[in-house]
Amino acid sequence: MQAITEQAAKEGHVGDHAKIGIVTVSDRASRGAYVDEGGPALLSFLEQAIASPCEVHYRCVPDERDVIASALVELIDGIGCNVVVTTGGTGPAARDVTPEATEGVLDRVLPGFGEQMRAISLNFVPTAILSRQMGGTRGNALVFNLPGRPKSIRETIDEIWKAVPYCVDLLGGPYIDTVDEVCDAFRPASARRR
Repeated sequence: MQAITEQAAKEGHVGDHAKIGIVTVSDRASRGAYVDEGGPALLSFLEQAIASPCEVHYRCVPDERDVIASALVELIDGIGCNVVVTTGGTGPAARDVTPEATEGVLDRVLPGFGEQMRAISLNFVPTAILSRQMGGTRGNALVFNLPGRPKSIRETIDEIWKAVPYCVDLLGGPYIDTVDEVCDAFRPASARRR
């Protein structure tokens, strides 16, 4: 499935145009057995939190390592996404292969993403220790994995996204401006445009 949503810039933004990919990993959602809730939860956050113009590309794929990896490569190398966020497939079950697919296409792993996401989730559920979420870079793009449930996605991304715009800056990507009331992204004073 392919969906592209162009988000208009919010008044007073100081950011550049960015491309963001969302990949929902789910056997059942990819074959239409149920409606994906993870991808829309991510899109809702992006619509609320990003102030600069943003083009969002969406994929819903089955829990198959090669298919997940192909979607990530297409979004980064083909479309030029600056950030790609996955949802689902990060648990310990045999079909949960999102971290392996992600790591297989990365140039570098950023261990802090997985560590922080698990720390956030542990505030809500003790089973967060079972999560294998991770993050890293491919070229000048940032990739990271989120859980599959909308509530967990929002709890995690609200905190994780605070580091994303500056990471994209450091990778040579566009300046992503955020809505401070939703997500007050951190940048050193010397890196801010305001």
